[in-house]
Amino acid sequence: MPIALALSAGIFSLAAWSAQAIRLADGTTYFANPPRLMGAVTTQKDANSWGARYYFTLAMPENAGEPLQKVAIAQQQGTARPRFDLNRTEAFEGTRNRPAARLSLKEVTIDPQTRGIKVIFDPPVPPGKTVTIRLYATRNPNVGGVYLYGVTAFPTGEKPHGQFLGFGRIQIYEDNNDGV
Repeated sequence: MPIALALSAGIFSLAAWSAQAIRLADGTTYFANPPRLMGAVTTQKDANSWGARYYFTLAMPENAGEPLQKVAIAQQQGTARPRFDLNRTEAFEGTRNRPAARLSLKEVTIDPQTRGIKVIFDPPVPPGKTVTIRLYATRNPNVGGVYLYGVTAFPTGEKPHGQFLGFGRIQIYEDNNDGV
């Protein structure tokens, strides 16, 4: 019985540790357990479509250790680029089909180096939440194909370390309207 009790205590202390923030001596912060990219989808799948909305949904685990401060979304594959209206970017708790409370955004910008979009939350999103970012495309890319968007999440802190969550895959179809 003492071995089982010691094993239980060890598992409990490991679980308690994993929910704690990870901060290095130089001030770098990490997620103890990073968010998970649940998916990406668009409302318009045809090339050149106007007014498409692109949704990126992330799940913050309860034991993330740090709140979510920033998300970077950068197109990694695709022959053309959609035109996004950053002023119409929104974020909310929940999913595209089950939206809940709207989240306040401090800033939405395009990174000049990666041409990716950076979304900064104010206040940061606490662990245990599902978050959806909605980007408004004034126009879809003019070429069909598979478009991959790399999604990176950043915790709070003076030197947050970004955690790459994976690729959101959006399929855009050629406009085959030949007048028939």
